[in-house]
Amino acid sequence: MAQMKFMCDTKRCIECNGCVTACKNENDSALEWGIQRRRVVTVNDGVVGKEASISVACMHCDDAPCMKVCPVNVFSQTEDGIVLHDKDRCIGCGYCLYACPFGAPQFPKKSAFGGKGKMDKCTFCAGGPNTEPGSAEEKVKYGANRIAEGKLPMCAELCSTKALLAGDAGVVSDIYRERVVTRGHKDGAWG
Repeated sequence: MAQMKFMCDTKRCIECNGCVTACKNENDSALEWGIQRRRVVTVNDGVVGKEASISVACMHCDDAPCMKVCPVNVFSQTEDGIVLHDKDRCIGCGYCLYACPFGAPQFPKKSAFGGKGKMDKCTFCAGGPNTEPGSAEEKVKYGANRIAEGKLPMCAELCSTKALLAGDAGVVSDIYRERVVTRGHKDGAWG
């Protein structure tokens, strides 16, 4: 079985936020105000030659720290490695928020200060647990289930520079490896 993963090529990301918009549009019915499942982060902003942008969301870790700290076991991992979050069981304790190195789990913003409620996170456009794949209930609660339709997440599909890759980890790695070799580097392909 394929292991689904995201990978963002910082040499191709142009900080257009197309992935952010695509995610928001595809999952709008499931997102409460203030939730942004995907965001673009820029490091060394404005520093010539050092600036890099990366599209960040849940990375669907093999050994997900959010799963380890959740006191009510709301996280589950599918056969293909996608980490899902059960909104019905979530108690909103926030442990997953602090455990995740990518800041993927988020509270909805009910007001300008702080937030409470059930957590939300990227689903890799795979819907959610305990719902019928492709059902109206799943769409409202978790957003799109493009994986059930045999499609990739909308954020990666609509990335104009193909900086954001999604899919089988082996295929994604091969694509990135080929790019690095083709791109070259003054000190050799791997720097």
